[in-house]
Amino acid sequence: MSTRRRFLRSIARGAAAASLGAASAFSFAKLKVTEIEIHPVMVEYEDWIAYQLDHYYGATHRVVYVAHTDTGLTGLGEGDSRESPEVVKKYIGSNPFDWVGDETSLALGTAMYDLMGKAAGVPVYKLFGQKYRSWVPISSWTVSTHPKRMAQAVQEYSKRGFTWMKFHLSPFENIFDQMDAMQAVAPEGFKIHLDFTMGGSNDHMFELLDRLAAYRIMGCFEDPLREDDVQGYAELRKRSRLPVVYHHTPLGARQEVLLRAADAYMLGHARIGTAIQRAGLFAAANIPFMLQNVGGEITKSMVTHMQAAFPAADFHFVTSSERWKTDVVSGKTDPVNGFVRVPESPGLGVTLDREALKRAEALRLPERSKWIVKSRFKNGARMYHLADPKDSLFMVRPDFRRLIPMSYASPIATEYWDNDGSPAFRQMLERIEREGMVLER
Repeated sequence: MSTRRRFLRSIARGAAAASLGAASAFSFAKLKVTEIEIHPVMVEYEDWIAYQLDHYYGATHRVVYVAHTDTGLTGLGEGDSRESPEVVKKYIGSNPFDWVGDETSLALGTAMYDLMGKAAGVPVYKLFGQKYRSWVPISSWTVSTHPKRMAQAVQEYSKRGFTWMKFHLSPFENIFDQMDAMQAVAPEGFKIHLDFTMGGSNDHMFELLDRLAAYRIMGCFEDPLREDDVQGYAELRKRSRLPVVYHHTPLGARQEVLLRAADAYMLGHARIGTAIQRAGLFAAANIPFMLQNVGGEITKSMVTHMQAAFPAADFHFVTSSERWKTDVVSGKTDPVNGFVRVPESPGLGVTLDREALKRAEALRLPERSKWIVKSRFKNGARMYHLADPKDSLFMVRPDFRRLIPMSYASPIATEYWDNDGSPAFRQMLERIEREGMVLER
């Protein structure tokens, strides 16, 4: 009798589960996006790093998206620019599950995945597949500046639990002076991720990388050659003592992987569908990769979920969220020994703070005006260029202006000369505008 009762109870439980599954499937099918709030926001840099970031980029702008459904669910996404009304319109009236493997918008696709996870009652990583790791490696990020400020960045980030720091080299600073300063304060195990922004200097790259590899804090080299020099990458990888990371792959990483052109790959702001496709490619080749999607805590959470579920995504990711003082969601999470925990709550695992969003939307920070890059060589020569935060790429690729060859190993040191209203500044500004740059004894 007891066996029969257990059998009947099991049938009842199965019927109830089937009914619940049918109801869930029905609710998923009927789910509809009814509205998408668009919030342009500004956020402040952390005080200790604001000086150099403000000179490179000026005030930071982001766009936060809050997607609503007819069931009352909300999903969060963010991007560094505003999507066109035509793109936003595609999502209105659609089912969030229509956007599995979204190839249209990274920001809005993130909001759709947040909605899907909440509707299904599962964390976002489960929408990508099996979980391969519960803790995901992360890197901090900064800009190339005076060696003392570089050392400060290492100290600040290591105190917050980071074990990697990435930055783009700039020929306005001597890389070895920077490495000496950083290594002097770096704790054991802290590593530097150097991004060469696909060249732009007149250095012999094989020799330069070999010298840099001698530092105990040196971790990896990203984009040391032109993006289209695939064969050069394959040769460089054979010679380099440290991992070579390939970001801007002109052939979609397919031929690059076949040629074994790099030790690791980076996907920068790739749309979700593209990331899924590349993740399979890298897993099949057994080559590690990382995501670099710049944003705040919303972006960081999405990247954490993706790297948790992609088999080969065990290289440290970058979002730069650590450089901002505040965010629009509740609570900022720092890593532990270089790793962040994968959220287990439904969706992304972040909660919108409406008051913080309101403050960020109302914030008005002053725009940084043009300033003079005032450099001095050890032989006494001086060089002056004009920097514009609206053209931040100049600080790492001044060669685009086709003015003068430069080297990352030059015996050079640089100051930031702001417009102080002095006749000297005005005269130098006029001279730079007239000559393009100034080089004098």
